[in-house]
Amino acid sequence: MTVKRTVLIVLLQLGLSLASAVAGFCQAAPFAPPGAEIDQKVTAALDNLYAHDEEAKALGAKAKAVLVFPEIRKAAFLIGAQFGFGALRSGSRTLGYYRTGAASYGFQAGVKQFGYALFFMTDSALEYLDKSGGFAIGTGPSVVVVDKGAARSLTTTSLRADVYAFVFDQMGLMAGIGIEGSKITKITPSS
Repeated sequence: MTVKRTVLIVLLQLGLSLASAVAGFCQAAPFAPPGAEIDQKVTAALDNLYAHDEEAKALGAKAKAVLVFPEIRKAAFLIGAQFGFGALRSGSRTLGYYRTGAASYGFQAGVKQFGYALFFMTDSALEYLDKSGGFAIGTGPSVVVVDKGAARSLTTTSLRADVYAFVFDQMGLMAGIGIEGSKITKITPSS
């Protein structure tokens, strides 16, 4: 057996193993945790975000509501999937629970965990979330992903988008984070 053939077989076996792991990862996604668990993680994530990002805190004070996904898990080997659970908050009150999920393909491999918060600035954006039956980031209301450079230039007079997104707590062995194309669906958490 040639070295090239041996390497190809090993890579194929590795690819099949990782694809199987990604498939198992995706199957675990639909089971929502209890509402109290989601609330606890959302509170901790939002408190941490506000403590470390003054712009997010200022935006939170002006937002109609904030949808927080404290733990998004992503796994990929050519085909990837990500999912997580969160809550929509107005002040300290939970308005509803949501699941986010996305699939991707292309050259990618690894596992990553991160969180994100969507700051809804307009009533029409909140209505769209409520009435659409599944909000996909990149369709519907305008969403601006705020990075460190953009955050410094946000002022009360420059707020023009319907929704602002902050990505936080990135950990793992995969480069890049993408939330565009993520589908957000209202759920009823387990009891």
